[in-house]
Amino acid sequence: MRFSAAFGRFVTRWRIAIVAFWISVAVLGSVLLPNVEQANTGTLGDLVPTNAAAIDTEIRSVELFSFPVLSRTVVVERKRDGLSREEAADVYMRAAALGLGDLAGLESIPFALAVTNDLLGDVVSGGATSSLTYLFFPPEIGPVGRTGLAERFLERYVNTPGLQTGVTGAVPARGEQIRSIRDALPLVELVTLLIITLAVGLYARSLVAPLINVLTVGLAYVTAVRLIGGIGQGVGISVPEEVEPVMVALLFGIVTDYVIFFLDRFRRELAEGATAPEAAAQVTEKLVPIIFTAGISVAAASAALVVAQLGFFQAFGPGLAVAVLISLAVVLTLVPALLAMLGRAVYWPGSLREGRPRQPDATARASRRRLRRFRGGLRGARASMLRFPVDRPVVAVIITGIPLLALSAATLHLSLANTLISGLPVDSPPKQAFRLAAKDFPPGAISPTMILVEGSEVQQQTAALRSLENLLAARLNVSDVVGPASVAEPTDLGATISPTGGAVRYLLVLDVDPLGARAIRTVGRLRNDLPQMLESAGLEGATASLAGDTALSEETVRKTRSDLGRIVPVSALLVTLILCVFLRALIAPLYLVFASLLALAASLGLTILVFQDLLGYSELTFYVPFAGIVLLIALGSDYNVYLAGRVWAEARERPLREAVAVAGAKAASAITVAGLVLAISFAVLALVPLRPFRELAFLLSTGLIIDAFVVRSLLAPALITLFGERGGWPGGALRGTAAGPERIEGEVSQ
Repeated sequence: MRFSAAFGRFVTRWRIAIVAFWISVAVLGSVLLPNVEQANTGTLGDLVPTNAAAIDTEIRSVELFSFPVLSRTVVVERKRDGLSREEAADVYMRAAALGLGDLAGLESIPFALAVTNDLLGDVVSGGATSSLTYLFFPPEIGPVGRTGLAERFLERYVNTPGLQTGVTGAVPARGEQIRSIRDALPLVELVTLLIITLAVGLYARSLVAPLINVLTVGLAYVTAVRLIGGIGQGVGISVPEEVEPVMVALLFGIVTDYVIFFLDRFRRELAEGATAPEAAAQVTEKLVPIIFTAGISVAAASAALVVAQLGFFQAFGPGLAVAVLISLAVVLTLVPALLAMLGRAVYWPGSLREGRPRQPDATARASRRRLRRFRGGLRGARASMLRFPVDRPVVAVIITGIPLLALSAATLHLSLANTLISGLPVDSPPKQAFRLAAKDFPPGAISPTMILVEGSEVQQQTAALRSLENLLAARLNVSDVVGPASVAEPTDLGATISPTGGAVRYLLVLDVDPLGARAIRTVGRLRNDLPQMLESAGLEGATASLAGDTALSEETVRKTRSDLGRIVPVSALLVTLILCVFLRALIAPLYLVFASLLALAASLGLTILVFQDLLGYSELTFYVPFAGIVLLIALGSDYNVYLAGRVWAEARERPLREAVAVAGAKAASAITVAGLVLAISFAVLALVPLRPFRELAFLLSTGLIIDAFVVRSLLAPALITLFGERGGWPGGALRGTAAGPERIEGEVSQ
């Protein structure tokens, strides 16, 4: 505690300099460093695993064949009453003209492939009604440029009367995602700011306290965003757009939590007669170990994502960790400095004003007596609730544990997908174009799956290749197969047969959403069965690999599940180790972290029930459970540290059961308000009109509410009571001394 005391004296003594320092840092960061948006490249690379096999296969296919067959930018054209022969011919002629560079303003599109729906699936009576034109771009053209060129193509060269058109595919969808996030971010910031301002004002019953919180949040957020953008740009890492809204919710909420903890303790110190600098120094001394430990836990759990295989998590985790550490530095220095400067004015116009109150009249006295009786009843009910897990710990564990376990069972039915297109708003152009194409084409036509078969002289094994094509066509959810047996071509063309020999490729068109869970399961089973299928077709010695958006999504989901089983234990272990050091105990951290894990499993189960079953989406976005679970592990440690720290402090002076009751009473208000603030902050993420953010908002909000109101209020106190002094092993922190019942009862009722 010597360091904490010295630190408290330092920040209160140099309070003016500290405030000036953080304002200067935020201003300089805004001027000299880029923000997250400026540091983002906008590519798809951050949403797929590093060294993805599907991407390697796609690159190898381009090297082996004369031209690519996988595109992520598709122009859709549809005419309800059918395309005439001339109009259908124009579709193919325009694609050829694009490849020859004959269309002015579109010379940067080196290649295009066109197909009409009478060539896929059932032939439409009377001819084609729809067409797809797959556009291929050089790598230097980014998502925005690709979508812009596709729209220019439609605007300038597609003028058929009565034609419905659109642009879809993974690249336009990703661009639309980024645009939606950027457009919604100011609203997310504003609403979150208003909510936390109102929450702090009501909690502190003050007009000044919210201003302290707003200043702290603003300086922490600006500094964190600019520093993360600068680091990302400096090391060449694309910071995903998804990071910033989550960062808003996390920083605004977590900083507000810590400010509430300071305000709660500062009021108590002032009420006991301390001066403003003395009170600020004393509060800082008491809270530095707790808040520092809590912040380090959140940062450590988030940083564990750096070892994930997905680029999104590799930037997401460390980005949040840096943001939390910056917020921690701001809170632990700026808040006590401001409290020391403002003193009792922090609670203006609240009850800390000095002066003798005037005598109320008879009516006012009667009203106040009724109010005191009402408040007394509330305090009695509150005291009974707070003592319940202490007096009946076994019952408390049962009535909280069984529902949490029941909700956790729903996680067994978790289904993951890539909602890149399906998660967009209904009126977004890429989603509308996808639905337009799906009226006449199988859904998978937007993004076929490629199978690359390689082997010595494999192109000459005609019968075996035809047999493999038949086996592929018989697979579940496969609508069409395009391969060497179904496409007559010169060997030097390179569509399905490599001009140099030794490789052939097939295109599979699925009859389901190519990025949905069913398509991912279909391709996953196909990947497992391909070796046996090659052998059955007579292609012994050949190898096969998959490419395309579905194959890439399947690999991403598979590796995300692998990361989930690897990184979640690592995050939980880091949090447990930090708790062990903080509490100087080995047993208590285990059951406290277990309680947090149970809460997050229950919240994930509830999210699955709501989105997969109640709302009928049948799947969650692949990265939502991963990000949500790691964040809930990290944030749950906040309340673990705050509650356990109070219990351990009280246990130095009184028996453990009474220490739990008294500490719970003192911490209950702050934890409840802090949990609500953080839950509401994450709920605001639902304002981003993308399904992944709504899933994440629900998961995090319900998880925090369960943690604050069930785990910290009932389950954790009950577990501490049940384990007793053994929880503090090998230390002796839980071997307290006796205390008078009057003192205990009064403190519990506070």
